[in-house]
Amino acid sequence: MIEHTVRQDLLKIYRQALRSVNGSKVVADWLKGQHLPECSVIAIGKAAEAMLLGAADRLENRLLSALLITKRGHVAPDSWKDLPVKILESAHPVPDASSLAAGESLLSFLRELPEKRPLLFLISGGASSLVEVLAPGIDLASLQLLNTGLLSAGKSIHEMNRTRKQVSLIKGGGLCNFTGNRPVTALLISDVPGDDLSVIGSGMLYSPGPGGIRHHVVAGIDVALKAAAVEARRLGYAARIEKTLLTGSAEQQGRRFARDLLAAEQGVYLSGGETSVELPDTPGKGGRNQHLALAAAEVIRGSSNVWILAAGTDGTDGPTEDAGALVDGQTLLRAEQEAFSALDAMAAADAGSLLAASGDLIQTGPTGTNVMDLLIGFKADC
Repeated sequence: MIEHTVRQDLLKIYRQALRSVNGSKVVADWLKGQHLPECSVIAIGKAAEAMLLGAADRLENRLLSALLITKRGHVAPDSWKDLPVKILESAHPVPDASSLAAGESLLSFLRELPEKRPLLFLISGGASSLVEVLAPGIDLASLQLLNTGLLSAGKSIHEMNRTRKQVSLIKGGGLCNFTGNRPVTALLISDVPGDDLSVIGSGMLYSPGPGGIRHHVVAGIDVALKAAAVEARRLGYAARIEKTLLTGSAEQQGRRFARDLLAAEQGVYLSGGETSVELPDTPGKGGRNQHLALAAAEVIRGSSNVWILAAGTDGTDGPTEDAGALVDGQTLLRAEQEAFSALDAMAAADAGSLLAASGDLIQTGPTGTNVMDLLIGFKADC
Protein backbone atom coordinates (compact mmCIF):
# COMPACT_ATOMS: atom_id res chain seq x y z
CA MET A 1 0.00 0.00 0.00
CA ILE A 2 2.76 2.46 0.89
CA GLU A 3 4.48 1.72 -2.45
CA HIS A 4 1.37 2.76 -4.40
CA THR A 5 0.73 5.83 -2.25
CA VAL A 6 4.31 7.10 -2.46
CA ARG A 7 4.46 6.67 -6.23
CA GLN A 8 1.16 8.48 -6.70
CA ASP A 9 2.24 11.29 -4.38
CA LEU A 10 5.59 11.81 -6.11
CA LEU A 11 3.78 12.04 -9.44
CA LYS A 12 1.34 14.57 -7.92
CA ILE A 13 4.29 16.66 -6.72
CA TYR A 14 5.88 16.50 -10.18
CA ARG A 15 2.66 17.45 -11.96
CA GLN A 16 2.00 20.38 -9.62
CA ALA A 17 5.47 21.68 -10.38
CA LEU A 18 4.64 21.50 -14.10
CA ARG A 19 1.37 23.35 -13.63
CA SER A 20 3.14 26.18 -11.81
CA VAL A 21 5.31 26.93 -14.85
CA ASN A 22 2.86 26.11 -17.64
CA GLY A 23 3.39 28.50 -20.51
CA SER A 24 -0.25 29.55 -20.80
CA LYS A 25 -0.47 30.35 -17.08
CA VAL A 26 2.77 32.29 -16.71
CA VAL A 27 2.29 34.38 -19.86
CA ALA A 28 -1.31 35.20 -18.98
CA ASP A 29 -0.28 36.10 -15.43
CA TRP A 30 2.44 38.47 -16.68
CA LEU A 31 0.21 40.12 -19.27
CA LYS A 32 -2.59 40.63 -16.75
CA GLY A 33 -0.77 43.59 -15.25
CA GLN A 34 0.40 45.06 -18.56
CA HIS A 35 -1.19 47.31 -21.16
CA LEU A 36 0.29 46.11 -24.42
CA PRO A 37 -1.01 47.75 -27.60
CA GLU A 38 -2.13 45.92 -30.70
CA CYS A 39 0.79 43.72 -31.74
CA SER A 40 2.05 40.69 -33.60
CA VAL A 41 3.31 37.70 -31.63
CA ILE A 42 6.12 35.26 -32.41
CA ALA A 43 6.24 32.12 -30.24
CA ILE A 44 9.24 29.78 -30.58
CA GLY A 45 10.10 26.71 -28.53
CA LYS A 46 8.69 23.52 -27.07
CA ALA A 47 6.29 25.59 -24.93
CA ALA A 48 5.33 27.88 -27.82
CA GLU A 49 1.72 26.79 -28.14
CA ALA A 50 0.98 27.09 -24.42
CA MET A 51 2.66 30.50 -24.25
CA LEU A 52 0.72 31.74 -27.26
CA LEU A 53 -2.53 30.49 -25.73
CA GLY A 54 -1.82 32.62 -22.67
CA ALA A 55 -1.05 35.63 -24.84
CA ALA A 56 -4.15 35.17 -26.99
CA ASP A 57 -6.30 34.93 -23.87
CA ARG A 58 -5.07 38.28 -22.55
CA LEU A 59 -4.57 40.19 -25.80
CA GLU A 60 -7.86 39.14 -27.42
CA ASN A 61 -8.48 41.43 -30.44
CA ARG A 62 -5.14 43.20 -29.85
CA LEU A 63 -3.43 40.11 -31.30
CA LEU A 64 -3.19 41.12 -34.96
CA SER A 65 -1.13 38.17 -36.24
CA ALA A 66 1.09 35.42 -34.88
CA LEU A 67 3.76 32.93 -35.90
CA LEU A 68 4.09 29.72 -33.86
CA ILE A 69 7.18 27.52 -34.31
CA THR A 70 7.38 24.40 -32.16
CA LYS A 71 8.52 20.79 -32.02
CA ARG A 72 6.63 18.25 -34.09
CA GLY A 73 3.71 16.88 -32.11
CA HIS A 74 3.65 19.84 -29.69
CA VAL A 75 0.75 21.72 -31.26
CA ALA A 76 -2.95 21.11 -31.95
CA PRO A 77 -3.56 22.99 -35.24
CA ASP A 78 -7.34 22.89 -34.85
CA SER A 79 -7.05 25.09 -31.78
CA TRP A 80 -5.98 27.98 -33.98
CA LYS A 81 -8.29 27.73 -36.98
CA ASP A 82 -10.24 30.87 -36.03
CA LEU A 83 -7.20 32.98 -35.14
CA PRO A 84 -4.59 34.73 -37.36
CA VAL A 85 -1.83 32.26 -36.50
CA LYS A 86 0.67 30.62 -38.86
CA ILE A 87 1.92 27.29 -37.46
CA LEU A 88 5.22 25.60 -38.25
CA GLU A 89 6.48 22.34 -36.74
CA SER A 90 10.19 21.54 -36.92
CA ALA A 91 12.96 19.37 -35.54
CA HIS A 92 14.42 18.88 -32.07
CA PRO A 93 17.02 18.15 -30.70
CA VAL A 94 18.87 18.02 -34.03
CA PRO A 95 17.76 20.62 -36.62
CA ASP A 96 16.78 19.50 -40.10
CA ALA A 97 15.46 21.13 -43.28
CA SER A 98 12.27 22.13 -41.48
CA SER A 99 14.34 24.19 -39.04
CA LEU A 100 15.81 26.16 -41.94
CA ALA A 101 12.36 26.56 -43.47
CA ALA A 102 11.15 27.88 -40.13
CA GLY A 103 14.01 30.37 -40.11
CA GLU A 104 13.10 31.68 -43.53
CA SER A 105 9.43 31.90 -42.51
CA LEU A 106 10.43 33.86 -39.41
CA LEU A 107 12.32 36.44 -41.48
CA SER A 108 9.50 36.64 -44.04
CA PHE A 109 6.96 37.18 -41.26
CA LEU A 110 9.03 40.08 -39.92
CA ARG A 111 9.58 41.60 -43.37
CA GLU A 112 5.86 41.64 -44.11
CA LEU A 113 4.82 43.45 -40.93
CA PRO A 114 4.12 47.20 -40.88
CA GLU A 115 7.25 49.16 -40.01
CA LYS A 116 6.13 50.31 -36.54
CA ARG A 117 4.13 47.21 -35.52
CA PRO A 118 4.94 46.26 -31.88
CA LEU A 119 6.23 42.70 -31.41
CA LEU A 120 5.78 40.26 -28.56
CA PHE A 121 8.23 37.34 -28.60
CA LEU A 122 7.49 34.22 -26.55
CA ILE A 123 10.63 32.09 -26.27
CA SER A 124 11.17 28.74 -24.55
CA GLY A 125 13.63 25.87 -24.57
CA GLY A 126 14.16 24.06 -27.86
CA ALA A 127 14.21 27.27 -29.88
CA SER A 128 17.89 26.77 -30.76
CA SER A 129 17.09 23.68 -32.83
CA LEU A 130 13.63 24.56 -34.07
CA VAL A 131 14.53 27.66 -36.08
CA GLU A 132 17.75 28.57 -37.86
CA VAL A 133 19.17 30.94 -40.46
CA LEU A 134 22.66 29.78 -41.34
CA ALA A 135 25.69 32.01 -41.72
CA PRO A 136 27.31 32.08 -45.17
CA GLY A 137 29.42 29.00 -45.88
CA ILE A 138 27.49 26.72 -43.50
CA ASP A 139 25.16 24.05 -44.88
CA LEU A 140 22.57 21.79 -43.26
CA ALA A 141 24.85 18.76 -43.15
CA SER A 142 27.49 20.75 -41.27
CA LEU A 143 24.88 22.10 -38.87
CA GLN A 144 23.56 18.62 -38.11
CA LEU A 145 27.05 17.22 -37.62
CA LEU A 146 27.84 20.07 -35.23
CA ASN A 147 24.69 19.54 -33.14
CA THR A 148 25.03 15.76 -33.05
CA GLY A 149 28.61 16.11 -31.86
CA LEU A 150 27.66 18.59 -29.14
CA LEU A 151 24.85 16.38 -27.88
CA SER A 152 26.95 13.21 -27.93
CA ALA A 153 29.83 14.85 -26.05
CA GLY A 154 27.61 15.76 -23.11
CA LYS A 155 28.31 19.49 -23.39
CA SER A 156 26.50 21.96 -21.14
CA ILE A 157 23.82 24.21 -22.61
CA HIS A 158 26.17 27.18 -22.26
CA GLU A 159 28.87 25.38 -24.25
CA MET A 160 26.43 24.20 -26.91
CA ASN A 161 24.83 27.59 -27.45
CA ARG A 162 28.18 29.36 -27.53
CA THR A 163 29.13 27.13 -30.47
CA ARG A 164 25.73 27.34 -32.17
CA LYS A 165 25.92 31.14 -32.26
CA GLN A 166 29.03 30.99 -34.44
CA VAL A 167 27.17 29.41 -37.38
CA SER A 168 23.91 31.38 -37.16
CA LEU A 169 22.58 34.72 -38.36
CA ILE A 170 19.80 34.85 -35.75
CA LYS A 171 21.44 33.50 -32.58
CA GLY A 172 23.55 35.62 -30.22
CA GLY A 173 21.38 38.67 -30.79
CA GLY A 174 21.39 38.26 -34.55
CA LEU A 175 17.61 38.34 -34.77
CA CYS A 176 17.72 41.98 -33.65
CA ASN A 177 19.04 42.78 -37.13
CA PHE A 178 15.68 41.76 -38.57
CA THR A 179 13.23 43.36 -36.12
CA GLY A 180 13.82 46.88 -37.39
CA ASN A 181 12.82 49.81 -35.19
CA ARG A 182 9.72 48.09 -33.86
CA PRO A 183 9.02 48.05 -30.11
CA VAL A 184 9.89 44.54 -28.90
CA THR A 185 8.97 42.72 -25.70
CA ALA A 186 10.33 39.22 -25.05
CA LEU A 187 8.83 36.84 -22.49
CA LEU A 188 10.99 33.80 -21.76
CA ILE A 189 10.60 30.48 -19.98
CA SER A 190 14.10 29.68 -18.80
CA ASP A 191 15.64 26.24 -19.32
CA VAL A 192 19.16 27.30 -18.37
CA PRO A 193 21.04 27.77 -15.07
CA GLY A 194 20.87 31.31 -13.75
CA ASP A 195 18.16 32.28 -16.27
CA ASP A 196 20.94 33.66 -18.50
CA LEU A 197 19.26 35.79 -21.21
CA SER A 198 22.22 35.26 -23.54
CA VAL A 199 21.68 31.48 -23.43
CA ILE A 200 17.89 30.97 -23.43
CA GLY A 201 17.04 30.12 -27.05
CA SER A 202 20.68 30.96 -27.88
CA GLY A 203 19.99 34.61 -27.03
CA MET A 204 18.30 35.44 -30.31
CA LEU A 205 17.36 38.92 -29.11
CA TYR A 206 20.27 39.50 -26.72
CA SER A 207 23.68 40.72 -27.93
CA PRO A 208 25.73 41.84 -26.09
CA GLY A 209 22.98 43.11 -23.85
CA PRO A 210 19.21 43.57 -24.02
CA GLY A 211 19.47 47.03 -25.61
CA GLY A 212 16.04 48.51 -26.23
CA ILE A 213 14.29 45.15 -26.06
CA ARG A 214 12.39 44.41 -22.86
CA HIS A 215 13.22 40.91 -21.60
CA HIS A 216 11.21 39.20 -18.86
CA VAL A 217 11.77 35.68 -17.54
CA VAL A 218 8.27 34.50 -16.63
CA ALA A 219 9.16 31.02 -15.34
CA GLY A 220 12.19 29.01 -14.32
CA ILE A 221 13.26 26.07 -12.21
CA ASP A 222 12.99 27.99 -8.92
CA VAL A 223 9.25 28.47 -9.41
CA ALA A 224 8.77 24.77 -10.16
CA LEU A 225 10.77 23.67 -7.12
CA LYS A 226 8.85 25.97 -4.78
CA ALA A 227 5.53 24.67 -6.12
CA ALA A 228 6.74 21.08 -5.69
CA ALA A 229 7.68 21.77 -2.08
CA VAL A 230 4.28 23.33 -1.38
CA GLU A 231 2.51 20.30 -2.85
CA ALA A 232 4.69 17.88 -0.89
CA ARG A 233 3.81 19.68 2.34
CA ARG A 234 0.13 19.71 1.40
CA LEU A 235 0.36 15.93 1.10
CA GLY A 236 1.83 15.75 4.58
CA TYR A 237 5.55 15.39 3.88
CA ALA A 238 8.48 17.41 5.14
CA ALA A 239 10.11 18.95 2.06
CA ARG A 240 13.58 20.35 1.40
CA ILE A 241 14.96 22.04 -1.72
CA GLU A 242 18.62 21.63 -2.63
CA LYS A 243 20.13 25.06 -3.25
CA THR A 244 22.74 23.86 -5.76
CA LEU A 245 21.54 23.14 -9.29
CA LEU A 246 22.21 19.76 -10.85
CA THR A 247 25.01 19.92 -13.43
CA GLY A 248 27.61 17.61 -14.91
CA SER A 249 27.43 13.84 -15.22
CA ALA A 250 23.94 12.34 -14.95
CA GLU A 251 25.43 9.10 -13.63
CA GLN A 252 27.44 10.83 -10.92
CA GLN A 253 24.54 13.03 -9.85
CA GLY A 254 22.19 10.06 -9.71
CA ARG A 255 24.55 8.12 -7.47
CA ARG A 256 25.26 11.14 -5.28
CA PHE A 257 21.56 11.95 -4.80
CA ALA A 258 20.76 8.32 -3.99
CA ARG A 259 23.54 8.05 -1.42
CA ASP A 260 22.43 11.28 0.24
CA LEU A 261 18.83 10.08 0.32
CA LEU A 262 19.74 6.79 1.95
CA ALA A 263 21.47 8.72 4.73
CA ALA A 264 18.79 11.40 5.06
CA GLU A 265 15.95 11.89 7.49
CA GLN A 266 12.40 11.09 6.47
CA GLY A 267 10.93 13.46 3.88
CA VAL A 268 10.83 14.71 0.30
CA TYR A 269 14.01 16.10 -1.24
CA LEU A 270 13.86 18.30 -4.33
CA SER A 271 16.51 19.35 -6.82
CA GLY A 272 16.57 20.81 -10.29
CA GLY A 273 18.97 21.50 -13.11
CA GLU A 274 20.32 19.78 -16.18
CA THR A 275 22.87 16.99 -16.33
CA SER A 276 24.58 15.43 -19.34
CA VAL A 277 25.54 12.04 -20.73
CA GLU A 278 28.48 11.18 -22.98
CA LEU A 279 27.04 8.85 -25.58
CA PRO A 280 28.67 5.80 -27.17
CA ASP A 281 28.81 5.54 -30.96
CA THR A 282 25.50 3.68 -31.13
CA PRO A 283 23.46 4.72 -28.08
CA GLY A 284 20.37 2.84 -27.03
CA LYS A 285 17.09 4.30 -25.86
CA GLY A 286 16.88 6.94 -23.16
CA GLY A 287 17.86 10.40 -22.03
CA ARG A 288 19.73 12.06 -19.21
CA ASN A 289 16.91 11.65 -16.69
CA GLN A 290 16.53 7.96 -17.39
CA HIS A 291 20.30 7.56 -17.18
CA LEU A 292 20.36 9.40 -13.85
CA ALA A 293 17.43 7.36 -12.50
CA LEU A 294 19.10 4.07 -13.40
CA ALA A 295 22.34 5.14 -11.73
CA ALA A 296 20.33 6.00 -8.62
CA ALA A 297 18.50 2.66 -8.78
CA GLU A 298 21.83 0.85 -8.56
CA VAL A 299 22.63 2.67 -5.31
CA ILE A 300 19.22 2.10 -3.67
CA ARG A 301 18.95 -1.52 -4.81
CA GLY A 302 17.21 -3.62 -2.16
CA SER A 303 15.99 -0.69 -0.07
CA SER A 304 12.33 -0.65 0.94
CA ASN A 305 11.90 2.98 1.94
CA VAL A 306 13.43 5.10 -0.85
CA TRP A 307 11.94 6.30 -4.14
CA ILE A 308 13.47 8.64 -6.74
CA LEU A 309 11.78 10.47 -9.63
CA ALA A 310 13.90 12.10 -12.34
CA ALA A 311 12.08 13.77 -15.24
CA GLY A 312 12.22 16.60 -17.71
CA THR A 313 9.71 19.41 -17.31
CA ASP A 314 9.01 19.45 -21.05
CA GLY A 315 7.66 15.89 -21.06
CA THR A 316 10.53 14.47 -23.10
CA ASP A 317 13.90 13.06 -22.15
CA GLY A 318 16.53 13.00 -24.87
CA PRO A 319 15.22 11.69 -28.20
CA THR A 320 12.38 9.76 -26.49
CA GLU A 321 8.72 10.39 -25.77
CA ASP A 322 9.24 9.50 -22.09
CA ALA A 323 9.67 12.29 -19.54
CA GLY A 324 11.92 10.26 -17.23
CA ALA A 325 11.49 7.55 -14.61
CA LEU A 326 10.44 6.83 -11.03
CA VAL A 327 12.66 4.12 -9.49
CA ASP A 328 12.78 2.26 -6.18
CA GLY A 329 14.75 -0.45 -4.43
CA GLN A 330 13.15 -3.17 -6.53
CA THR A 331 13.68 -1.59 -9.94
CA LEU A 332 16.75 -3.68 -10.78
CA LEU A 333 15.14 -6.90 -9.56
CA ARG A 334 12.19 -6.32 -11.89
CA ALA A 335 14.56 -5.54 -14.76
CA GLU A 336 16.71 -8.62 -14.14
CA GLN A 337 13.61 -10.79 -14.23
CA GLU A 338 13.23 -9.51 -17.80
CA ALA A 339 16.89 -10.34 -18.58
CA PHE A 340 18.21 -6.75 -18.38
CA SER A 341 21.55 -5.76 -16.85
CA ALA A 342 22.03 -2.33 -15.30
CA LEU A 343 25.75 -2.45 -16.07
CA ASP A 344 25.12 -3.15 -19.76
CA ALA A 345 22.34 -0.56 -19.99
CA MET A 346 24.50 2.18 -18.49
CA ALA A 347 27.41 1.41 -20.81
CA ALA A 348 25.15 1.41 -23.86
CA ALA A 349 23.19 4.54 -22.82
CA ASP A 350 20.15 2.27 -22.96
CA ALA A 351 18.51 3.07 -19.63
CA GLY A 352 15.17 3.55 -21.35
CA SER A 353 14.92 -0.06 -22.47
CA LEU A 354 15.67 -1.35 -18.97
CA LEU A 355 13.27 1.07 -17.29
CA ALA A 356 10.53 0.14 -19.73
CA ALA A 357 11.02 -3.50 -18.71
CA SER A 358 10.92 -2.60 -15.00
CA GLY A 359 7.76 -0.53 -15.47
CA ASP A 360 9.29 2.69 -14.19
CA LEU A 361 9.06 5.12 -17.12
CA ILE A 362 6.98 8.29 -16.88
CA GLN A 363 4.93 9.59 -19.81
CA THR A 364 3.22 12.98 -19.78
CA GLY A 365 3.08 14.11 -23.39
CA PRO A 366 3.94 17.75 -24.15
CA THR A 367 3.65 19.79 -20.95
CA GLY A 368 3.54 23.35 -22.24
CA THR A 369 6.71 24.29 -20.40
CA ASN A 370 10.46 23.64 -20.21
CA VAL A 371 12.43 24.70 -17.11
CA MET A 372 15.16 22.04 -17.11
CA ASP A 373 14.76 18.81 -15.08
CA LEU A 374 13.29 17.87 -11.70
CA LEU A 375 14.70 15.35 -9.26
CA ILE A 376 12.37 14.29 -6.46
CA GLY A 377 13.36 11.80 -3.78
CA PHE A 378 11.43 10.39 -0.83
CA LYS A 379 12.82 8.67 2.25
CA ALA A 380 10.28 6.89 4.50
CA ASP A 381 10.90 6.15 8.17
CA CYS A 382 10.45 2.39 7.85
